[in-house]
Amino acid sequence: MVGTNWLDYEEMRRFTVNAKGVETLRMKQSRFVRMVALLISFADSRGYEMSFGPAFTSQGHVEGSLHFLRLAIDLNVFREGKYMKVHGDYNDLGDFWESIGGIWGGRWGDDNHFSLGYMGRR
Repeated sequence: MVGTNWLDYEEMRRFTVNAKGVETLRMKQSRFVRMVALLISFADSRGYEMSFGPAFTSQGHVEGSLHFLRLAIDLNVFREGKYMKVHGDYNDLGDFWESIGGIWGGRWGDDNHFSLGYMGRR
């Protein structure tokens, strides 16, 4: 990671901008992966367990989904061995995700969806 504080979101953002100051899709995908790693670490530190749902897929999502661009992931979250499926169970994870620049699906009822916006998509 860049620098000594790998949780520094602004430093991570600067790392993913090219010489012209533009973040390409590929750079954004790399930033997204680092953000997901931070989310998983945050969740683990609070006693959650996780498994991956769809990350890259071309099926089961609406046309134009950020899953098609590798900028969205659905995470299956468990606590004490039980799947968390009640709206609101993910609030602290969603708040953390938004604090590092992500878009959380819990704002529209898709609690296990975490994405990084691109060209107006969420």
